[in-house]
Amino acid sequence: MLNRTTGIFLIFILLLTTSSAFALSGSSEEAAGQVDTPDEINDYIRHHLQDSHYFTLWTNGKTGHHIGFPLPVILIDEGLHFFMASKFHHGETVAESKGKYYKLYHGKVYETNSEGEITLDDHNHPTNAKPLDISITKGVVGMLLAGLLLLLGFGSLAKNYKSSALPKGIGRVLEPLVIYVRDEIARPNIGAGKYEKYMPYLLTVFFYIWILNLLGLTPLGFNVTGNIAITACLAIFTFIIVQFSGNKEYWKHIFWMPGVPVLMKIVLMPIEILGMFTKPFALMLRLFANMTAGHFVVMSLIALMVTMKSQFGAIGSSSMAFALAFFITIIELLVAFLQAYIFTMLSALFIGMATEEHDH
Repeated sequence: MLNRTTGIFLIFILLLTTSSAFALSGSSEEAAGQVDTPDEINDYIRHHLQDSHYFTLWTNGKTGHHIGFPLPVILIDEGLHFFMASKFHHGETVAESKGKYYKLYHGKVYETNSEGEITLDDHNHPTNAKPLDISITKGVVGMLLAGLLLLLGFGSLAKNYKSSALPKGIGRVLEPLVIYVRDEIARPNIGAGKYEKYMPYLLTVFFYIWILNLLGLTPLGFNVTGNIAITACLAIFTFIIVQFSGNKEYWKHIFWMPGVPVLMKIVLMPIEILGMFTKPFALMLRLFANMTAGHFVVMSLIALMVTMKSQFGAIGSSSMAFALAFFITIIELLVAFLQAYIFTMLSALFIGMATEEHDH
C-alpha cells in the first residue's frame, strides 16, 4: 500500500512538472519560440501570477491564437454593463456597451473612447477612469471550483456517516485531516470547552486554502492565494471573529492592562490597539508572499530550459530545469499544506487569546 501511494504521488508530481514545462516551452517547434528571451519569460511569469478575464490554456507563439474561453465581464458604470471578454480580443479591440467604450489594458478595464486611447502619466500609469469591475475572472472561477470541491468532498463524507461509521472514498482522506485540525489546532489553542463552535470556520479556512494552493500548482493558471485581495479577505474574517469572540478580559488587556502602573497602561494602550491590526496583517501578508514566491520560483526554474539552450543544448538544459522544477514542485506541495496549516493555526491561536480566561 505504501509503495502504491508513493508511486501515485511521484506520478502526480511528474504530471504537474511536465505539464507546466509543456505550457511554457511549447508543444511544437512552431510554438516553441513564444517565450525565448528573458523579457518574454518575465512577461509570461507575470501573466501567470495575475488574474485574467480569460481562461487561456494555450497560446500559439507564431499565430497568436489563444485556446481557451472568455469569461463574463460585469461593470458598474452609470448602470450595469454585461458582456463577454471576447469583445476585448485580449486587449486588441475596444468593447462597446450601452454607448460607453472600454479597453482592457494590462488586465484592467478602463473607460476610453471609440479609438481605444489610453493616456499615461509620467510613471506610465493609465489616467483613464475605471468602472467598478465585478467580473467573473479566472481567480473567481478558481474559488468557485474550490468551493464546489469542498461541497462534493464533505457532502460525500457526511453521506457516508449516515450509513456507516467508517468513511469511504474521499472520506478516508478527509477524516484524518478533520481530526488533525480538531485535535492539533483547535483544541490546544482555543480550549477543550470552547473550540467546537469555531470548528466550522477553521475547517473551512484550512481546506479552502489547501485546495486553492493545490490548484495553483496545476497548469490551469490559478493563483488565487497569490492575490493579496483574497488573503486580505480571509484575514478580515479572522479579525472579525476574534473581535466578536473577545471577552471582558481580552478588552481589558488592550485598553487598561491590569497589574501595571497607570503610566504604563497609557503607554501600552496604543501598542495593544496596533497589535489588533498587525495580527491579521501578518496572516494576509504571509500567505500572499509565500504562495506568490513559490509560483515565481517554479516558473523561473522551468524557464531555464529556454534560456540555457545555447550553453547546454536542448536536452541538457531541459533535463537540468526539469530536475530543479521537480524538486521545487515537491517543496511547493509541502508549502501548500503548510500555509493552510499556519493560517488556520494562527487563526485558532488569536481566537484562543481572545476567549482565554485570566487569573489575576
